[in-house]
Amino acid sequence: MTGTAAVIGPQEPPAIHLMSFNVRCDAGSPAGHPDHWPTRAPLLSRLLATEQPALIGVQEPMGHQLDVIRGGLGDRYRMVGVSRDIDPADEHSSIFYDIARFEAMETGQYWLSDTPSVVGSAGWGATLPRIVVWARLRDLATGRTLLHVNSHFDHASGQARTRSAAVVADQLRAAGESVDAVVFTGDTNAAAERSEAYRVLLEGTGLRDAWLDAADRRTPAIGTFTGYQAPVPDGDRIDWVLVGGKVQVRAAAINPAAEGGASPSDHAAVHAVLTLG
Repeated sequence: MTGTAAVIGPQEPPAIHLMSFNVRCDAGSPAGHPDHWPTRAPLLSRLLATEQPALIGVQEPMGHQLDVIRGGLGDRYRMVGVSRDIDPADEHSSIFYDIARFEAMETGQYWLSDTPSVVGSAGWGATLPRIVVWARLRDLATGRTLLHVNSHFDHASGQARTRSAAVVADQLRAAGESVDAVVFTGDTNAAAERSEAYRVLLEGTGLRDAWLDAADRRTPAIGTFTGYQAPVPDGDRIDWVLVGGKVQVRAAAINPAAEGGASPSDHAAVHAVLTLG
């Protein structure tokens, strides 16, 4: 997105605009720094208002940042998930869905550890608690069902990323015939196509990488972690949209949104346009 131009924008049914975005936590960076949240906040709000995804998984927002996400998406959206330690002020990995398009049938959350029901638990060498938020949804336009799983894997431990991928793969595999399609969105801190976490998530699950599967790629391939710098052509895609089941990927995009040299996040947003069935 440059200025107010949408990369994907709102879609008419049966198409579904799905988005994954690490919006970058508010780290208290000072004014003038590209990470300064009061500068980034209106950019994030305008990006979401422009793109209007029907379904989005976000990573890293702290409690007060959720208000900016809600403001950009609008009143039609509902949120699934609590923070990694259920403190409302802490980081989230939330799913937002458009209630004009989806009905939530069942939702849940667990921790990526050997004790997944224990709030705040961490496992396998992870430096912080990591969570999975999920929602089983019915598409009101078509009646088809979808399981959306969203997560943020550990940045420091390769073992934690691989074990996390295995847990998510098991969940998506177990969904089986209970839904028409499954989707995974997440910042995995692992490179698509060449990491163990990627192999584990795709192998034996029937999942496909939406970027590779797309009939139409609306943007060039770039690394999805930008660090507020110029995007790296053909760089590592650590933010993924994966799909499985009865779903077609009509289009995909990697969006290093910027306005006037400023960006809403140190990650690019990842988009896909899907149809179910």
